[in-house]
Amino acid sequence: MPTLPWTTVGTPTTPEVQCMASRLEVKSLRHAPGFLISSLSLWWQARRSPGALGVALKAEMFKGTFWTYSAWDDKSAIYTYARTEPHKSTVERKRKVMQEATFVFFKAPADELPLPWPEIRRRIAEQRDTPQSGH
Repeated sequence: MPTLPWTTVGTPTTPEVQCMASRLEVKSLRHAPGFLISSLSLWWQARRSPGALGVALKAEMFKGTFWTYSAWDDKSAIYTYARTEPHKSTVERKRKVMQEATFVFFKAPADELPLPWPEIRRRIAEQRDTPQSGH
């Protein structure tokens, strides 16, 4: 399972930061290698994005499941990253091979970064178990 451990890329300026975590699942394992390559590109982009504080990526290739976790100065920094290339067009292209996607946004104390993967998975599982309107 390829894992890019937490990489700190910025220094928090507030005691609490905005975090985003995701669980992304491809429709077929044949899509996993290409999805991994795209994920690595977006991981590099996130590391260079304004407002990014830290990023991590975990790929369960034989399950076709990808996990991301990042911390940011605020939500607007996350949305700016999401609207910037290559993220914007990559997401549009990869939507066709996605089975499922879960995104979780939450605040965390800056001095507790990074949260451990079991905590990230718990938060994502809670989100997946909660009925969402508009999703």
